[in-house]
Amino acid sequence: MLARMTDRAAAGTKRRARRADGPAPDRAALRAAALAHLARFGTTRAGLEQVLARMVQRWARRAAEAGLPADEIESQAAAARALVAGVVGDMAELGAVNDAAFAGSRARSLTRVGRSRRAVQAHLAARGVGDDVAGAVLDDALGARDGAGYETELAAALVFARKRRVGPFRLAGDDESDDAEDEAAARRLRALEAMARAGFGRSVAEAALDMDAGEAEERIIRMKST
Repeated sequence: MLARMTDRAAAGTKRRARRADGPAPDRAALRAAALAHLARFGTTRAGLEQVLARMVQRWARRAAEAGLPADEIESQAAAARALVAGVVGDMAELGAVNDAAFAGSRARSLTRVGRSRRAVQAHLAARGVGDDVAGAVLDDALGARDGAGYETELAAALVFARKRRVGPFRLAGDDESDDAEDEAAARRLRALEAMARAGFGRSVAEAALDMDAGEAEERIIRMKST
């Protein structure tokens, strides 16, 4: 049994060595990897650059495990990394990667599950969407802050409240304790604090918590159907 396990381990080492014997990814390999990734996932230019950079890093690790000299690894890896920006540019020209389209789609989907505008903007920034692109896209996808954007934000806050079962979505019987008034005030404060941490402004949070259940549901349905 031990001999068989040793043989399998040795065979695995040989396979890894053979994979690393080849050169670092060239433009064709990087392009194929980019297309394969974009066929499955939406991303930004920065996100795609990270995917391809990790591909080069994986090759470098395998090459090191196979015993390739460090200076040769670095030389080949540097040449491969220099190709990444051009491949990402190719994908942008093809329309396969588009920061604005990604941001708009992600903004709408996150809002529908109860994420605030501030949280959406932070998410887009983490994905490499620039502030100039994000600002324009958010106004287009969610509405301007002082107009339709307020209604969208309020609907998102209502989705958040429904998930937390607070405000118009609180469970029946929540106020049946002897200290119902104090408990209701404490519960409201906890809800406001949670909504603040989630990025919702005080006025939006209070409007969501004070809304009638029927109107709240209608607003959520209307937001999700647009």
